[in-house]
Amino acid sequence: MQVKNTYFFLVFLMFLSFISCHDSKKEKLTLFSTHKTTATSEEIYTGAQQTALYVPLLKNKKVAIVANQTSVIFKNQQQYTHLVDSLIKRKVTIVKVFSPEHGFRGKADASEKVADGIDVKTGLSIVSLYGKNKKPTPAQLQGIDVVVFDIQDVGVRFYTYISTLHYVLEACTENNIPVIVLDRPNPNGHYVDGPTLQPKYKTFVGMHPVPLVYGMTIGEYAKMIVGEKWIANSEKSKLTIIPLKNYTHQSTYNLPIRPSPNLPNRKAINLYPSLGFFEGTTINAGRGTEMQFQVYGAPFFPKSDFTYTPKANFGAKYPKHKGTLCYGVDLRNTQPLYAVTAAYLIDAYKKTPKTQSFFGKTFTAHAGNTDLETQIKNGISAKQIHQSWQPEVEKFKKIRAKYLLYE
Repeated sequence: MQVKNTYFFLVFLMFLSFISCHDSKKEKLTLFSTHKTTATSEEIYTGAQQTALYVPLLKNKKVAIVANQTSVIFKNQQQYTHLVDSLIKRKVTIVKVFSPEHGFRGKADASEKVADGIDVKTGLSIVSLYGKNKKPTPAQLQGIDVVVFDIQDVGVRFYTYISTLHYVLEACTENNIPVIVLDRPNPNGHYVDGPTLQPKYKTFVGMHPVPLVYGMTIGEYAKMIVGEKWIANSEKSKLTIIPLKNYTHQSTYNLPIRPSPNLPNRKAINLYPSLGFFEGTTINAGRGTEMQFQVYGAPFFPKSDFTYTPKANFGAKYPKHKGTLCYGVDLRNTQPLYAVTAAYLIDAYKKTPKTQSFFGKTFTAHAGNTDLETQIKNGISAKQIHQSWQPEVEKFKKIRAKYLLYE
């Protein structure tokens, strides 16, 4: 009996030790969550793949398409047809293509103005919504019966495709033109987190009072833009969503096509919400390498074993610190993030000499407020910063719930 009691006592002590150890690691674990995405045995079908649901709506209509290189109909992960080509084969009358940031073929740099042009393959007129104007003009919409929007989003507020969506919805509402959104999965759709944009800091890299990561597909987001009256005359909007099939917000979905030049893979897309803040700083976040949004560094960081030299490449003609050796941090083998973290910003800020500028003119636009810059300058921890976001995140979740199409 004595031995047995001693055994259970030792087991109890081991349990207490485990709990204590776990608590001591809590600060590190705040970068992640216990949330897990789940694979599904059923294939996910995009809105574009479900042609039977929307092609009949386009018959005998003059159609404009808002599209880029991701606007495809998949046969499988390796084989696909561009939406424009597919609809032309189906005898749909396409009269014009509107292109977002990075252009119709997705080759332009971030923030690089995109010119109007002609698509070599189809001969269609391409109207840029990232050049002279970001909102379609009445003249550009003249003679169009319906607009189809089909662009792959990554679920981050400063990713400008949702700003293009806003202006397309608003312009079409003003001109009494229906909009059909072909929904696509959100690779960051499994969580909601980050700083919420304050309306006075509204720009094209953040137009709506939402957290940085909003956990919605682009179809759900379109419903919210209309439902929350974020566009003029929203009650007159004629919006149709062609939904996804076999998708939930917990689904794992790998994008077979880069959604933009500097998001080359799943890791970059996962880290983008946290590393995208560097766009408003003097720190290079991998542009000019093949490790975009998977590393960060600068020539003035303390010397380290990991180095890289940014060079002009596809999607980055003029990367920060071009041609200069950068000492940096390599995140390619880290665990996936299930939250937005300021830890990388704080680390970079501490590594930057006080004689060197850190925050740039666009940092507030990317953060959506001035709070984050102030918190970092004041030495607030990543955990405390994360906690400060949560009241607004919880408020947004209640708004978000009204527009969800998927579990």
